[in-house]
Amino acid sequence: MTTSQGPTDNTRFFGKESVVTSMENMKGETPRERSIWRTARVVGLRDETPTARTLALALHDWPGHVAGQHVDVRLTAADGYSAVRSYSIASAPSADAGIEITVERLPDGEVSPYLTQQAKVGDELELRGPIGRWFVWRSDQTEPIQLVAGGSGIVPLMAMLRSRNVTGNTAPFRLLYSVRGPEAMFYYDELRTLSVERGPLAVTYAYTRVTPKDWPRPAGRVDAALIASGTWPATVRPTTYVCGPTSFVEHATELLIAAGHDREKIRTERFGATGERK
Repeated sequence: MTTSQGPTDNTRFFGKESVVTSMENMKGETPRERSIWRTARVVGLRDETPTARTLALALHDWPGHVAGQHVDVRLTAADGYSAVRSYSIASAPSADAGIEITVERLPDGEVSPYLTQQAKVGDELELRGPIGRWFVWRSDQTEPIQLVAGGSGIVPLMAMLRSRNVTGNTAPFRLLYSVRGPEAMFYYDELRTLSVERGPLAVTYAYTRVTPKDWPRPAGRVDAALIASGTWPATVRPTTYVCGPTSFVEHATELLIAAGHDREKIRTERFGATGERK
């Protein structure tokens, strides 16, 4: 299990499973929210990719959240064994006492196969949160924002984009989104709509294994050239949010710092270890 390293780093999961939780005692997160389990009812299901699904959850006593926070989900078997995993909230804060989470299925997961293949509308889950205080975006932020996502690390960043949209915030956003291939991309249609209708939002895609036909860049990792062309220049001094697997986050952060970005303005979250029994 990975632990947070320094003031700008926080380790947990987004669309993946995790038993790692993030920092405590923020506005919108109290010790009570960290400890109390609530009943959430599944009210909607939406497939994002062949292995990822968004679940819309209704909670009658939801205290509200900030974009970037996450929740713990607990499943309990008939024999009493329970498993707890953390998932980022994908939806913008709202007054309707509901949230969405997007879950990517892991072949050896204890929780994600149920959530992505078996859960149905009307089912109830146990949920705790919201959790997290560092890796958040608030609607009163006005500085340029750079989002950098690897795979399902897009989930908390999508909550930030959706929050910006519903609040009418006009801060300029850019997104660099790295995925294995087109079939693995979350929220493609919505991202395209946001970039066209709710500018200024510039989206740059990086494909690491398979590219769309006639894509101008060969498949490969994010590199210095892509950081130069697909992110804000360091002179703009954006606040940057980087999320994804540990190797991706470390690599992208190193490239940003090498390009002149202020380390103190880069906030990171990484995927941690999976499958631990609790």
